[in-house]
Amino acid sequence: MTGITDWIPDDIDTSVPSPARTYDYLLGGVHNFPCDRQVAEQVLTVLPVREMSRDNREYLHRVVRFLTEAGITQFLDLGSGLPSMGNVHEVAQRLDPRARVVYVDCEPAAAAHGRLMLSGNEGAAMVCADIREPESVLDAGPVRALLDLSRPVALLMLGVTQFLPDEDDPWALTARYRAALAPGSYLALSSFTWDNDPEAMRAAITMFTANGRPPIVPRTRAEVLRLIGDFELAEPGLVFTPQWRPEHPERADRRSNLYAGVARKPR
Repeated sequence: MTGITDWIPDDIDTSVPSPARTYDYLLGGVHNFPCDRQVAEQVLTVLPVREMSRDNREYLHRVVRFLTEAGITQFLDLGSGLPSMGNVHEVAQRLDPRARVVYVDCEPAAAAHGRLMLSGNEGAAMVCADIREPESVLDAGPVRALLDLSRPVALLMLGVTQFLPDEDDPWALTARYRAALAPGSYLALSSFTWDNDPEAMRAAITMFTANGRPPIVPRTRAEVLRLIGDFELAEPGLVFTPQWRPEHPERADRRSNLYAGVARKPR
């Protein structure tokens, strides 16, 4: 274990890897175990996931700042993983103490860890639910308690849609969430893509499949745009994660393996 242990639920098997803790390790966090680090190192042999993870987290920070400056104080984070390493509530509540954040993840270990990590924060909560069931997510107790869906909400789907196969129809699924949002709400997403390095993506899919892990589904730019529907893309549109409103434009010309975009529901 790489840090303090008061975030570990009593009933968690620390020998079973968790995608959420693996992501934490890739970000340089301390909320992970040896089995998680082993998985991450395997993936790193075929895909630059440490760089991708950090790009995605930096994009999250920029998105939350942008949304907070736009007057958004409510955030619903789907497929969130652990609420650690500068996650949504830390950024949003630092900028506006009124901000309310609900994290949603279907992984019981991530949800259990998350509840302990958020203990004492009345403006943030963790829900264990399958994002493929929007009605269950939107009707969950913490969502009803913390978020007012009659007012604008930021719906975050960062690095999660690649885990939704075509059979789950992520386009119809995302449309159901968009329909539940009030005008003036935002959808922020990032998604694995084939468009930059298809060979690396194929190698990653092969590795995930061979190791019995959930498959990943990279998508083209056109397929990612379909997730946004009739929402209006904010500038600079759908771009690679380092290119979305970069803090250091001189370092933003790098392509990546994730598309990113933020779009607003018309009033």
